[in-house]
Amino acid sequence: MAKTSTTTQGLRAAIERSGYYPALVAEAVEAAVGGEPIRSYLVHQETTFDANEVRRHVTVLVLTGNRFIVSHTDEQAADSTSPTPYATTSTESVKIGRISSVVLSRVVANPEKYVVGTLPREVVLTIGWGAVARIDLEPAACGDSNCEADHGYTGSSTADDLSLRVSEAGDGPDAVRQTLAFAQSLSEATADVTR
Repeated sequence: MAKTSTTTQGLRAAIERSGYYPALVAEAVEAAVGGEPIRSYLVHQETTFDANEVRRHVTVLVLTGNRFIVSHTDEQAADSTSPTPYATTSTESVKIGRISSVVLSRVVANPEKYVVGTLPREVVLTIGWGAVARIDLEPAACGDSNCEADHGYTGSSTADDLSLRVSEAGDGPDAVRQTLAFAQSLSEATADVTR
């Protein structure tokens, strides 16, 4: 989808609907996008509970013709570094060719009665581009139950750059649809780069 005033307005409207410091979030995202055409976008707002505090976080994902842009904004309570509450906003720009995986997990109720096109009750979108990896290690062993030798460690490394969970119950059916659409656009963009 080429960048049109409708696409730009849609992104800005989605940021404003999140209700989470829209001017701050929109400025950061628009600065990162620059003049590139927007192909697809997703705005995801989460609320978490931390002891006696409610904290909000918004993630904005934007796909352009050449880049995948991730923006995170978090609010923080007053602390030793600031006498007033504050927000932090970060953006990361990733070339489409660097994206190594786009994983979309779908959770459906009553799979034996599933009808094509039925909206999943939950989706988890995981995107990897090699900036962050999770390493799970455990002691290695051999097949000999009496062996006391040190066999070192074995494990696996998993790309874990971004993971978003969106549910119909918590976020609404439109948020699930938007996540599915964004995941498809991103998958298609990564396939185009490999051709």
